[in-house]
Amino acid sequence: MPMHDWTRVPAGIYHHFHHEWISEIHRAVLKRLPPGFYSLAEQHAAGFGPDVLALERLDAEDDAPHGGTVTLARPKTTLFHETETEFYLRKKKAVVIHHISGDRIVAIIEIVSPGNKNSAHGLRAFVRKARELLEQRIHLLIVDPFPVSNRDPLGLHAAIFEEIQDDPLALSPEKPLSAFAYECDDRVRTYLEPLAVGDELIDMPVFLYPGMYIEVPLEATYQAAWTAVPERWQSVIAAPA
Repeated sequence: MPMHDWTRVPAGIYHHFHHEWISEIHRAVLKRLPPGFYSLAEQHAAGFGPDVLALERLDAEDDAPHGGTVTLARPKTTLFHETETEFYLRKKKAVVIHHISGDRIVAIIEIVSPGNKNSAHGLRAFVRKARELLEQRIHLLIVDPFPVSNRDPLGLHAAIFEEIQDDPLALSPEKPLSAFAYECDDRVRTYLEPLAVGDELIDMPVFLYPGMYIEVPLEATYQAAWTAVPERWQSVIAAPA
């Protein structure tokens, strides 16, 4: 099923789909996590993820994940980037992955909503929280199904990285949507897949530990969530351009 144009419908219709997609992603991720990890579809009034002041990162070698469907090879996204030097920047649901030792948060999967991008304040808040999570070495997977705007003309990843790297990966006009994963240790590695309306989604990585990740079946979960959208709105969203 191709990625749809969600700008065609009111925000409330998209939020209904967003809720279903997050739930489907949570169920898919929960089945793929190795022993010692679990995920929750968590509600956060401020939008992106929990309060970073409460986060503890997973960095003990003996906590590295084993089993499940963990992958060690580098993900095969269209674009890849790595920071040149060490990285230091001293009510919506997201899928939050925890480790059972202290229930520590190790990764967050976020699906962007209109409120994250349709105002300067919303975008600044989203970008700030993403940077704070990266500073805490929390791995991120972000899916942005909305086109670039004058507030993020090069894409959401570039907006997050504009104060970190002079030449962040940028989206082309032909592919203004995106899915991107961040792998964090002393550097941040970006795995970015540009998308356009009509493209099928690829499986994307969410890292549990540097060098180790599980794949998130974005296309399969998107299709499952789509079935929960009323036909009255499916016809609007999927109508020919």
